[in-house]
Amino acid sequence: MNSKQTSSADITDWRPEDDAFWNASGKRTAYRNLWISVPALLCGFAIWGMWGIITVQMLNLGFPFSKDELFSLTAIAGLAGATMRIPASFLVRLAGGRNTIFLTTAMLLAPALGTGIALQHPEWPLWVFQLMALWSGVGGGNFASSMANIGTFFPKRLQGTALGLNAGLGNFGVTTMQIVIPLVMTVSLFGGLGGEPMTLVKDSGWILGKIVAGTPTWIQNAGFAWLLSLIPLSALCFFGMNNLTSVSPNIGSTIAAFLKIIWLYTLSFLPAGIGLYLYLPKPTGLGLLSMWLVMPLIIVSTLMLMKFTAFGTMKDNIAKQFAIFGNKHTWSMTALYIVTFGSFIGFSMALPLSITVIFGISHLPDAAGVMQHTLKNPNAPSALTYAWIGPFIGAAVRPVGGWISDKLGGSIVTQVISVVMALASVAVGYVMLQAYQSATPEQYFLPFMLLFVLLFTASGIGNGSTFRTIAMIFDRQQAGPVLGWTSAIAAYGAFVAPVVIGDQIKAGTPQVAMYGFAVFYALCLVLNWWFYLRAGSEIKNP
Repeated sequence: MNSKQTSSADITDWRPEDDAFWNASGKRTAYRNLWISVPALLCGFAIWGMWGIITVQMLNLGFPFSKDELFSLTAIAGLAGATMRIPASFLVRLAGGRNTIFLTTAMLLAPALGTGIALQHPEWPLWVFQLMALWSGVGGGNFASSMANIGTFFPKRLQGTALGLNAGLGNFGVTTMQIVIPLVMTVSLFGGLGGEPMTLVKDSGWILGKIVAGTPTWIQNAGFAWLLSLIPLSALCFFGMNNLTSVSPNIGSTIAAFLKIIWLYTLSFLPAGIGLYLYLPKPTGLGLLSMWLVMPLIIVSTLMLMKFTAFGTMKDNIAKQFAIFGNKHTWSMTALYIVTFGSFIGFSMALPLSITVIFGISHLPDAAGVMQHTLKNPNAPSALTYAWIGPFIGAAVRPVGGWISDKLGGSIVTQVISVVMALASVAVGYVMLQAYQSATPEQYFLPFMLLFVLLFTASGIGNGSTFRTIAMIFDRQQAGPVLGWTSAIAAYGAFVAPVVIGDQIKAGTPQVAMYGFAVFYALCLVLNWWFYLRAGSEIKNP
């Protein structure tokens, strides 16, 4: 690869498995694209996950919405992000890596700005905030295209490490968001342009300590603050990244590539919006379908829209990539990826509000012995102070999981973490049960947090191992779409976890949610053994 080609947006000669090529110029180009991809993905995760923190502060500021409605905002963002990953998994081949990462990063400016404006108006109806949460799903979709892109730059022997770095450091967006948003809410970040503050009606907090009721709070900065990083990052993606024409052979012009991306993302918004309208209760929806019916309906309709509305070269490319659905390993790896990433993002979304609801209330029986769940707990821990710890550790160990899997094999690592997650889920469910029946629930907070940290750690390591396994099973043309597809389905954990945990908390049985997750982990443990670890398996410990 000559210097002229290195400086070009489109690279035609790319041979990462050729050691001479890799050491001469390929390595430098690959890592440049990786180090630009990481902060772009970090911002995507921050925008996608920000409703987990925003809803806590909306509760503390006295926004006129119930806890169920606030949980729904987090769930909507989760569902939208997962749905947008379905088309995003195909974007790199259709439009090129540089074109895709630039435009999808620039798209984050819209939900950041829109959310900031909406949060200045607590009197606005619920559907406005639900629309902003839906729009934030753009950030969740970016993971699929980012992983599909980075996987094409590196040789197979470095796939686990490279994908682990991209995903792990990118996932710090969850932690970054959980630390940055409470901080920027305490200052007038943009002066008069940023709007007026509101006043806390309940105590809040962040990692440096407690913020008492009556404190001025610029909640709108939860959206506006990301403009400061997204604008320069978008420019960096456009001028610093590359398209690999060996992976994306029919990109066309840059404008044509952008139109493909916009078209496919628009298609994913339609079924997500319609599905949510069928699922959400009145007045913003019809409340006709359960979560378990809405998810497959949205997934299938999104795929069908993509297939039947594609045109020109898009039609042939999408048809070729749909071939992944005929491979049984696509489906086995989808289930295993739900264990790891689905758990990570689901717990990240649900944990802040869960801490607030479970430990913020003293649970006392009335005169008739009926448990009451309405008394404020004066010793409650602040969700904004502690919720970032688990996602931080889970993201930090992702590269470690990839590195270990490159040495030992991905499936054996997945097996070990599945055992750990099944046992930890049962244990945290039991602790949640004790806290929800206690007049002093704060005494159970330490074991609760330690067990969740264990769950995040195991899920982070498992992310690295499943990346490695996918890269070893599938060829370079299919590995990207498979990574995107599995990450899309797993991302529905960001929808499932807040809904399931929220429903069980409302029913007074929060432990049931965690017991159900444990059963799923145990089933996937058997699945992983059957396909990749038992004697005579078709592919041994990939």
